[in-house]
Amino acid sequence: MTNNQNDKYIFYTKIAWAIYTLTTIAIIVVLVLFVAQDNQERFFYGLMPAAAAYVFRPMDKPFSNLIFKFTGVSQPTEEK
Repeated sequence: MTNNQNDKYIFYTKIAWAIYTLTTIAIIVVLVLFVAQDNQERFFYGLMPAAAAYVFRPMDKPFSNLIFKFTGVSQPTEEK
């Protein structure tokens, strides 16, 4: 049973990171295609959202809380 819970948690963590990545890419696309007016702004809007997403990436505890809230699967405890 524990292995199944660990596998589910790993699966949901991968899905959450995929959603985070796709959201960042969507923001970049919108900024580059619809907001930027010249090449300099396209370059800036192409790099800065990705850098900001990296700097402000979610930590394990809030990420685990959100996964538990939406799926009911808690983070596995570490065994020595």
